Amino acid sequence: MDDAKEVCPTTTQKLLQEGAILVDVRERDEIEALSFDVPSLIVMPMSELEARYSELPQDVPLIFACRKGVRSLKATYFLMFHGYTNVTNMKFGIERWVARGFPIKGDPSAVEARIEDSCCG
Repeated sequence: MDDAKEVCPTTTQKLLQEGAILVDVRERDEIEALSFDVPSLIVMPMSELEARYSELPQDVPLIFACRKGVRSLKATYFLMFHGYTNVTNMKFGIERWVARGFPIKGDPSAVEARIEDSCCG
């Protein structure tokens, strides 16, 4: 299997404006505390992914996100294994999203907003 494509939150923001969908794989309690505030968002926790992945469209770019980018990378590979070709992982997760000042709902202190090892400016 090929390596998964990965992008940073800055590139993710651009791709969302171009029609991609963000898939948040964090668990529901995490999302209740802090969530992405984007119009094209699907919430599909990792604990539900195996049972529900077929609900995800295959004809639209999907960008997977979590807290730090680890679970979302696993989700990206899972979808690739199941034949999805237009899937990407958002590196650094919602932590970097918050650090970049991108739109959120909830309390940003729910994650550590870190900018070290900067990606895409």
